[in-house]
Amino acid sequence: MPPLSPASPFSSPSSPSSSSRDSVVAALRAAGCVFAEDEAELILTAARTPEELAALVHRRVTGLPLELVLGWAEFRGLRIAVEPGVFVPRRRTEFLVAQALAHAPDAAVVVDLCCGSGAVGAALATALGRPEVHAADVDPAAVRCARGNLAAAGGLVHTGDLFEALPGALRGRVDILAANVPYVPTGEVALLPAEARDHEPLVALDGGPDGLDVLRRVAAEAPGWLAPGGCVLVETSERQAPAAVAAFARSGLTTRLAVSEELYAHVVIGVRS
Repeated sequence: MPPLSPASPFSSPSSPSSSSRDSVVAALRAAGCVFAEDEAELILTAARTPEELAALVHRRVTGLPLELVLGWAEFRGLRIAVEPGVFVPRRRTEFLVAQALAHAPDAAVVVDLCCGSGAVGAALATALGRPEVHAADVDPAAVRCARGNLAAAGGLVHTGDLFEALPGALRGRVDILAANVPYVPTGEVALLPAEARDHEPLVALDGGPDGLDVLRRVAAEAPGWLAPGGCVLVETSERQAPAAVAAFARSGLTTRLAVSEELYAHVVIGVRS
């Protein structure tokens, strides 16, 4: 679809007319946006001028994920800032947060590993009050984004490969270790929706030949970082769940699988006894 000109029939976004709203909805629907009406409301609210509105609509209809168009994603009622090249938090990952809070409602030390935007850490910090929060990611762009999202919680964000990024003083002290690891098998990355495949970093998607390379590394090292009774939680797929549970069990963790049919979410939970 060609770029929308500022001369498009969009009135001032501060008081959008029905004709401008209809034009945005029509453009989004023509581009294949399933929730065109809902997206139009968000874009109209975000735009400050007709020119900016035209630019935002153009970015969306040419395939940029809505969250990157807006600059934020909603996650457990929070607005999480997201930037190009950073993994966009999924609603199903809210189930991982809920499971963490159910197991450790009074957690004092939280780690968000493979943190991406820092959405999980921010949601846990909000729910728990003000715990000690650490986050880590191997991608510098994700680290920059997470620092902004965790600043209000006083969270510290570290750059590096999994546990290598964390301060050694955290060993044996972590009550909640949330690790939203990449778990798409390498051969299936090309089958992902274009919004993920074309706009999110490969390191946040590709989990190796069977999708479990990073999960196995987390399972192997997590017990040494958990406090007694602390838990490690990792999202996985239904197909991978049995192998993921087995990896946790091999590390000596008391392990269970939690499933949300509504969100199609599968979370492996390991507890240090």
